[in-house]
Amino acid sequence: MSDRVLLLSGYDAASHQRWRQGLARYLNDVEFTQLALPPRHFSWRIRGNSLSFAGLHRDTLCDSYQALIATSMVDLSSLRGMVPELAQLPTALYFHENQFAYPKSDRAHASVEPQIVTLYSALCADQLVFNTAFNCDSFFSGTEQLLRRLPDLVPSGLVDVMRERARVIPVLLEDDCFNRPARSANIEQRAQLIWNHRWEYDKNPALLLRALECLLVHFGGELPFVLHVAGQSFRNVPQEFAAIHNLLTNAKALGQWGFLPAGQYRQLLADSDVVLSSADHDFQGLSVLEAVAAGATPIVPARQAYPEWFGAEVCYPVKGELEADGQAFAEAIIAQLPFASRPPGIDLSRLQWSRGGGQYRQLLLDLAALHRR
Repeated sequence: MSDRVLLLSGYDAASHQRWRQGLARYLNDVEFTQLALPPRHFSWRIRGNSLSFAGLHRDTLCDSYQALIATSMVDLSSLRGMVPELAQLPTALYFHENQFAYPKSDRAHASVEPQIVTLYSALCADQLVFNTAFNCDSFFSGTEQLLRRLPDLVPSGLVDVMRERARVIPVLLEDDCFNRPARSANIEQRAQLIWNHRWEYDKNPALLLRALECLLVHFGGELPFVLHVAGQSFRNVPQEFAAIHNLLTNAKALGQWGFLPAGQYRQLLADSDVVLSSADHDFQGLSVLEAVAAGATPIVPARQAYPEWFGAEVCYPVKGELEADGQAFAEAIIAQLPFASRPPGIDLSRLQWSRGGGQYRQLLLDLAALHRR
């Protein structure tokens, strides 16, 4: 087992933070030294994180370790050049997402650089770890497409080399996510639905709004459920959220609106019958998995990682057309109503740290074996 492990998070978003803290908490016989950069200024962060790490944390980086684990946002090739001591460490690169299958924002400037940075990092690493098979497959598919577009002098066999180093280990959930509290005593008898994602464009609030509009027509102006719209919001909130709030208010279906502290959020998950997703971007879908672990039934699109978790047959079809997809989403919700009693939950117990943590322990053992060699 690796006694001392350096853990680098290049863009420490909430799921990245949760993952690294989980490693340290559940593999408590390992001494982790963690360095993390804040999740802002994406274009600068993905290109400049090696400069920030090397310039601000050189003494820590040059300390003695048996292994290095870095998120795929870390520019590993540049960092190894700036801090040569790191080039000697067996290294695992962990992919929460990949830059080949991430939906593009209207505000984003097209650039191949994030993909190139990730590719170089992957070629440097001894082990590539993906949170889902979808993430893994889309990374290699995107890499193959990128390499075919490059003009000349591209070595052959790069994807095959990286595939040999790849494995899938999901971000695991804390064990208490599966300890379901009793439902609130004063909860309404109507079905309780929750949409619990970041309030950003890649979670496709336009599709949620269109589905609600279809439901409003179907049910004649009032909705037979309560919808809680939870999740983290930022400075620029997509305009669809204002329309969703007005629609739910007028339809007498508005539940919780906005971000909640952890304890209240856990209770809301326990009270929810159904969890909804409209997302264009969910490489694992932690918010949906949390809700399902708490007992909710998923109504999710047949894309990204969702078919992998729940089976394509239980996901609603999506074609990339707002009208058709909104109708399909609405029909999937109608098929689940009313909720006189909740159906048996989907078993996600393999995602508990107490059950799945051995996969990370084996990863560290494999890295330790490389260190000894």
